[in-house]
Amino acid sequence: MSRAMNRRQAALHAAALAAAVPLPALASEPARAAAGLKVLRLASESETGFDPARVGDVRSLRITSHIFETLLEFDPLARPVKLRPRTALALPEPSEDFRVWTVRLKPGIHFTDDPAFRATTAGSPRELVAADVAYSLKRLADPATKSPGWSAAEQIGIAGLAALRREAIERKQPFAYDRPIKGLQVMDRHTLRFELEAVRPRFPQWLASASTATVAREVIEAHGELSMQHPVGTGPFRLAEWRRSSRIVLDRNPRFRTVLYDAEPAADDIEGQALLARLKGRRLPMVDRVEIDVIDEKQPMWLAFLNGDHDWVELPDGFLPVALPGGQLAPNLRKRGIRADRAVLPSTYYTMFNMEHPLVGGYTPARVALRRAIGLAIDVRREIELLRHGSAVAAQSPVAVHLSGFHPAWKSEMSEYSPARARALLELYGWRDRDGDGWRETPEGQPFVLEMATQPAQEMRRFDELMKRDMSAIGLRIVFRTAQWPEQYKAARAGKLMLWSVSGRASAPDGIEGLLRYEGKASGGINLARFDLPEMNATLERLQALPDGPEREALFDHAKRMTVAWMPYKLRTHLAATALVQPWLVGYRRPLFWNNWFESVDIEHGRTG
Repeated sequence: MSRAMNRRQAALHAAALAAAVPLPALASEPARAAAGLKVLRLASESETGFDPARVGDVRSLRITSHIFETLLEFDPLARPVKLRPRTALALPEPSEDFRVWTVRLKPGIHFTDDPAFRATTAGSPRELVAADVAYSLKRLADPATKSPGWSAAEQIGIAGLAALRREAIERKQPFAYDRPIKGLQVMDRHTLRFELEAVRPRFPQWLASASTATVAREVIEAHGELSMQHPVGTGPFRLAEWRRSSRIVLDRNPRFRTVLYDAEPAADDIEGQALLARLKGRRLPMVDRVEIDVIDEKQPMWLAFLNGDHDWVELPDGFLPVALPGGQLAPNLRKRGIRADRAVLPSTYYTMFNMEHPLVGGYTPARVALRRAIGLAIDVRREIELLRHGSAVAAQSPVAVHLSGFHPAWKSEMSEYSPARARALLELYGWRDRDGDGWRETPEGQPFVLEMATQPAQEMRRFDELMKRDMSAIGLRIVFRTAQWPEQYKAARAGKLMLWSVSGRASAPDGIEGLLRYEGKASGGINLARFDLPEMNATLERLQALPDGPEREALFDHAKRMTVAWMPYKLRTHLAATALVQPWLVGYRRPLFWNNWFESVDIEHGRTG
């Protein structure tokens, strides 16, 4: 048992596990078999919606990635990761300078049936064509879409796309979807030609990101603002039921083409080779239905898995000492055939400072000192030990593990805990307690209170208690404003929060993924802090254009130092995750940069592994 757990928590966790162990390990299998369906049952935290251009949270992208498809995808078993075609016929063909790319689509891919197609298809299946891809990518630039994916799209630099966006904003008129642009040309029914404003050697990685998934224009225009509720794609599943923040059900898409399981694990990858041998040649998806219960509280989620109600669970950190004591799967779980899949993810948990807020924002020495003092006062090691039970590593920079530009030996102030240094910084730059009440005033002599957004879940209350302890230790008063996660995310994008802690995960293996939230033009999108520094913007542009090599690695180092110096985000941890898998769920392997894994797993009744 971890020393960080108090006795009461340990007793509760042990009692919950003991109560669950006597239940039949395959309690839910008879109902599945009686229905004649293979049903994948999961739990998830709250979602926001299902329009790939409009969502940015992993919970929602996990759903959209099974309804919609991208041109490219990552091989499910290859490590290191490897791109391969999805709806594209082959990988994009580049010009010598990596500025022009040609992509050909596979013919015969069809959208799920929808009333919006009746006027154009006369009852025939609606085929996916190059014009659909062009329209979908233009949607990222449409100001009306408010896409979190625009910041990455803008960095890619499709010639003419940003100009269309500026025109729509400046003239306050609808986005000109039908106007041809140089950077995105439909050559024929199944061929696209991209022309980029600058050299982009890693352009294909972007074409595998979930925000670039293809939608049908007829459907989007038919449903307008309700597009988040009415997803229609070409993927292996379709949305069958949605009760917001309660239940999501996906059914097999009857229009989905014949796709057989295949992968390219490394020759020395024993686990990967075993999965390939077991699943190769099976038609996707292997399950008929996916049922997702939305559960924000961790204990009910954990108990439902133990009861056999769910086939997979992302193990809440608080239950790690019970499920994996000493880092090994508990014997009673092992006896039931339950498996654990654990890995540090390319994911970063951070506290954002609104750089446009008059108290914590700005670029003056006093405001920079306040942010850095807050950063130094946050006890990340205690957070990892007490709240995450060792399921994280301290973050040194936004370039997370598994990304190019990440070096394990690189250390920074970002992971330092020093209340003494924090207090000295505050004193030096005028954040002093002038009236002796124990709380500091601004350099201008005004009282102030830090306001931190949070969520109502019990787990977040423990994080808030630690944050209050850390801020009180350096004389800063803090209060917490509670709302559900989707509301906080919306407010953060609109620049209405002062501070908020949230996690973000890279969608591709290039280290630029971790740095894009520092791009000025990404304010209101992935850049929740609304940080805008010309030197950083120029550095990010150079990183995009340079080929991999020593010069680019040195530039990564420079960018990382700037993130520490200006502190628009206090980077706290790179999160480790543990998935527990029931014995009848076959084929699961932790995805690193993608979300579409439902199609690659099978439910094998009566099997124990």
